[in-house]
Amino acid sequence: MLSQRVAGFGATVFAEFSKLAQEHRAVNLGQGFPDFDGPAEIKQAAIDAITSGVNQYAISQGALALRTAIAKHARRFYDQSIEPLSQVVVTSGATETIFDAVQAFTDPGDEVVLFEPFYDSYLASVQLAGAVPRYVELRAPDASHPTWWFDERELEQAFTPRTRLVIVNTPHNPTGKIFTRDELELIGRLAARANAVIVSDEVYEHLVFAPARHVRPATMPSLADRTLTISSGGKSFSFTGWKIGWGLGPVALVGAVQKAHQWVTFATASPFQAAIARALELPDSYFSGFVAEYAARRDFLGAALTKAGLEVLPVEGSYFLMARTGSLRKAGEDDVQFCKRLIVEKGVAAIPPSVFYSAAHAPRAHGLARFAFCKTDATLQEAARRLTGGSVLG
Repeated sequence: MLSQRVAGFGATVFAEFSKLAQEHRAVNLGQGFPDFDGPAEIKQAAIDAITSGVNQYAISQGALALRTAIAKHARRFYDQSIEPLSQVVVTSGATETIFDAVQAFTDPGDEVVLFEPFYDSYLASVQLAGAVPRYVELRAPDASHPTWWFDERELEQAFTPRTRLVIVNTPHNPTGKIFTRDELELIGRLAARANAVIVSDEVYEHLVFAPARHVRPATMPSLADRTLTISSGGKSFSFTGWKIGWGLGPVALVGAVQKAHQWVTFATASPFQAAIARALELPDSYFSGFVAEYAARRDFLGAALTKAGLEVLPVEGSYFLMARTGSLRKAGEDDVQFCKRLIVEKGVAAIPPSVFYSAAHAPRAHGLARFAFCKTDATLQEAARRLTGGSVLG
């Protein structure tokens, strides 16, 4: 009785691996959410909003206080001028903004350029819209490329007269790549030639590790008029369960997303909007301390993975590490089998990155595993103990 649109969707790998991790009492470095809360004052702001009666439907486009805070944040960090009444839309998490944008900008048969690997909701959103994905491979660092990279000719070939949308995720999940200004300029030229919209998913915008620097595509003159920027409060403030996301950009693009949003969730949780509005006003010391804490977590887990025999790949942003499994991988073992064995034998859960690829390209990830370091020191220390002691994989 299922429609063809959903018949091919099974349970997410995150549900499967979280269940397996619980069964084996594994340290869960799989799904990307912190095992700690964000600032106490922001929790209190949500509580205060609830007790003061901010509990009914918000305006569909988003509470004005939050839209104003988002506009001020854009000015503060990117010198970007955003009009809160017409250039911001608030959604139930960035995942909804992505879904709304794909529905808003594509018709059945239109094409969407995706950099692969990709956050898994991208492909599902494209498929549910009846659009057609066109893949561009992000290649792992090598002797000629210190970070993840793509072939420019392959990108050019991905654009056709049917291209209506290109999704860029920077900082990138799962690789940790940050797209350079030159790369973004190329994407912008190709999008302009095809008259395509650029959706820039920047939920990890504040998790950028020096010397890397995040460039917001919408701040580049050649991209500004066709770029919808997406972000959220979950990653920057460690409240992923609140599901407060947003899109900002030109009036026409935001208006199109709002047209879809009003029929998806209509509005987003009012008290959490009030709290995230407060979070966006936190002082610079919060954001710098946030990055410093995550850099320490990244370095600690990276050292543990290296000691365990994995090859950790460079990460410029986000809170994930990608690692080559190398000699620890059994002959013929794919990434799913390896990650399951890691849970059983080591009691540590990671995510097999093939879930971030199309089915045809999944073998590209068979020698990789993704680890999340958005965890407490105690959690990471226990993971390190398990990875570097006890039974040996292989």
